Amino acid sequence: MPSAIRYELPKRWVRYDADAIHEALVEAKAAVQVLKALPYQRSWVDKLQELQLKREVAGTSRIEGAEFTERELEDAVRPGATPAELITRSQRQAHAAMEAYRWLSALPADRPVTAELIRELHRMLVTSCDDDHCQPGALRKRDENVTFGIPRHRGVEGGPGCEKAFSSLIGAFDTEFRDLDPLLQALALHYHLAAMHPFLDGNGRTARAAEALVLRRAGLTDRAFIAMSNYYYDEKPEYLRVLSETRAAEHNLTSFFVFALRGIRRQCEMLMAEIRTQMQKALFRDTMYNLFGRLRTKRKRVIGARQVEILKVLLESESVEFVTLYNAVAKDYSGKKDMMGAILRDLSQLINLQAVGFDMHPTDFFESRFSVRLDWPQQIDEDEFLRRMKTMPKGKSFKFLS
Repeated sequence: MPSAIRYELPKRWVRYDADAIHEALVEAKAAVQVLKALPYQRSWVDKLQELQLKREVAGTSRIEGAEFTERELEDAVRPGATPAELITRSQRQAHAAMEAYRWLSALPADRPVTAELIRELHRMLVTSCDDDHCQPGALRKRDENVTFGIPRHRGVEGGPGCEKAFSSLIGAFDTEFRDLDPLLQALALHYHLAAMHPFLDGNGRTARAAEALVLRRAGLTDRAFIAMSNYYYDEKPEYLRVLSETRAAEHNLTSFFVFALRGIRRQCEMLMAEIRTQMQKALFRDTMYNLFGRLRTKRKRVIGARQVEILKVLLESESVEFVTLYNAVAKDYSGKKDMMGAILRDLSQLINLQAVGFDMHPTDFFESRFSVRLDWPQQIDEDEFLRRMKTMPKGKSFKFLS
């Protein structure tokens, strides 16, 4: 079995080909600026950011081999959860990561990146999940050596070598890193922490969390947090390959920069798409309440109120199975003798209004899926809405079932 590739202290902490990364850097910075410029409502952006944070936590944990179901992840990251309640090490790792990222989000923007900050970050990431074999916040001591990656690499030698490399990196962050674009500062810190592996465990998680901290200070703020660890997990083979290639090239950061900058752009674009969807939903809700509020007769207002409840359920998901929709709105039809018929009639009218679309299951109607048409506000006005309401099919005429 070949011996692991030994770590060599960089002669320069910042080496890369500026021309080779130029396009990727420009695209990443442009994506960040567009993301920051998007208008938003605080309530739904907060929900998106919580989702992004869960993706980050899941990604950084899964890269290291953690396994958990979505339900187990939800239990691990919910506010108020404690490590004692969690069954598996993977859950406890996810819980610790969530606590660490929440701690990072509350740090003052002017708090410097110091050795103690990185140690505290590591301390939070391994306490209650990996502290049975790794002292939280402690650099590796003499003869405490680690190998990792494919091909196998050896971290910096434990003891004085580890202390020197770690101290030199933190010093470089205040000197050599200073002239770098802030995005590159975050990526370089990530790479070098991962390459030297200064701790017995939790090095990758610490490197990615430190990157997240510096990215926040590069303009990716609370309302524009992107889950880079989710990208690294999705691209795990390439992520590990590029880290190895960068080390083999004597810490030339070019390939890692290009790879990670593409990730910044991709994650920004994904978040932008989600924000635009939320913007469309907000416009849909405004249009929905405005138009259905125009109904004049008592009967139409009662029917319209039920149809609004259907639309509210559909707005919560990309698409909803009929059986799920039925269960969600059944309470609004409790006084009807034929609940099924009334729900189908109201749903049919929404389809004829072109506010709702559907995907009919070929054999089981209850598995058919329904969704709002988010472009509806651009397709209808008050006159057209009232005209269509007057020409709705009567009784049990459900054209979409044909």
